[in-house]
Amino acid sequence: MKLPPLRAVQCFESVARLNSFSHAARSLNVTQSAISHQVRLLEEYLGETLFVRQGRRLSLTPMGEKYYDEISHSLQNIAQASQQIREGESGKIRLAMYSSLAVKWLVPRLENLRQQHPEIDLSLAMFADEPEFTDQVADCFITAHPPKKNYVSDFLYKELLYPFCSQKLWQQIQDKPLPEALWEHPLLSVHSIFKDGNQAKDWQTWCQRGGFELPDNAKVSHFSHMVLAAEAVKYHQGIAFLNDYFLNDHDHQQNLVRIPMHELPTGDNLYFVYKQSRAKQFEIKTLGQWLKQQCFDHDGDSLRR
Repeated sequence: MKLPPLRAVQCFESVARLNSFSHAARSLNVTQSAISHQVRLLEEYLGETLFVRQGRRLSLTPMGEKYYDEISHSLQNIAQASQQIREGESGKIRLAMYSSLAVKWLVPRLENLRQQHPEIDLSLAMFADEPEFTDQVADCFITAHPPKKNYVSDFLYKELLYPFCSQKLWQQIQDKPLPEALWEHPLLSVHSIFKDGNQAKDWQTWCQRGGFELPDNAKVSHFSHMVLAAEAVKYHQGIAFLNDYFLNDHDHQQNLVRIPMHELPTGDNLYFVYKQSRAKQFEIKTLGQWLKQQCFDHDGDSLRR
């Protein structure tokens, strides 16, 4: 099915709605001659006269009135569908982020978001690895690896990790010299902390920053993601590098302890990411401001997978 030129249909609709070629030209930010040309093309395509011009008076022909009634609703539907894809549904917003970040950092803070911004209907999506940055996945993202084109990336903060163990293990460590006391227990290594390194790169890098070496006989267990290592730490299975956000009130009750030694920078920064076309959307701006405030208020926290 061959369709008429959409630009010509848009120009016709504007002239018919405003009852003026000059007003339609200003509305569409084009010249009046361009409007006349497009309407003439449409009349030639349809084989019908759409307007009656009598001096300065302009009116639709019966066929023009019928055509206008048919296409005006269709153009409105196209505009609404395009706006919804471009800007999202008002009030509703989907945020995608690393799984441990969602569970351990954001969910405990959602009540604060609801109290401050009850007009925002937020739904969450979690991912272990980087998602596809598209509206089919979410309206906005928190990620360490933002896309380079067509998206805005608002900095949240630099990621730092710290060694954690359970209270049971800490009782065995606290009165002994560090880091030597750590080597007596299993070391839990997370592959996803450094994607371009060998096994136990997190522990090797941390030791280098501390000016000492990882013993050759250290007992190292390997995990794909930090949230798995965190569960192993809670069950006294070893020591792992975690974000400070793992140490919330619930984890205090579970006796998770941050060992008082130096941090491990991952080299990642965390960003709030959204389409450039949606930069002025109220829900996007409001959520971004709230996230930045949460990071500022909890400057010791880190976000991560």
